[in-house]
Amino acid sequence: MRKMRLVFASALLIVCALVVIPNSRTTAGPLSAPAQAKTTLQPNTLCARNERVIFSCPLRRPAKIVSVCAAKNLTRETGYLQYRFGLPGKIELEFPKERQGSQAKFEYTHYFRAQFDLTEINFTVDGVNYSVFDDYNGEEKPAVSLEGVSINKPGTAEKETRYVCRTRPKSDFTDLQAVLESGP
Repeated sequence: MRKMRLVFASALLIVCALVVIPNSRTTAGPLSAPAQAKTTLQPNTLCARNERVIFSCPLRRPAKIVSVCAAKNLTRETGYLQYRFGLPGKIELEFPKERQGSQAKFEYTHYFRAQFDLTEINFTVDGVNYSVFDDYNGEEKPAVSLEGVSINKPGTAEKETRYVCRTRPKSDFTDLQAVLESGP
């Protein structure tokens, strides 16, 4: 009797699954844009699977993601570079909108010496200066590592706002010095 109940329950679950799943797909339609975005993005980034992640991390506050994404074929003449801020399916700022020639809109700065490594990708949107930073200071005890994005609104009382990464970022600054203009 117990075996028969298990067989009946299993059969009932299969029938329900066959009836419910197709109906939910037809009523809901294809995947929504956010669902599609989540499946095509690399984990913990706003970069698509076919893009190169230059920098990406989830922020402490606000609970957003900051990413710098590039075409796999990024050079000074080919590909593109884009800054993205927000959540998968809900990007609040994507700069620049136009991908062609986007390399000219960014500036790269890298300073390195023993126990000290500072990297920045800078750009300006509507007079507001953005700096994606990855800093390491091994001279401090304990060593200090700080990554994120700082926003500087010239001419306002609040000079700079810093959003710091919650976890160690995924980063690949390889060849950026050859691709982007160098800062001071």
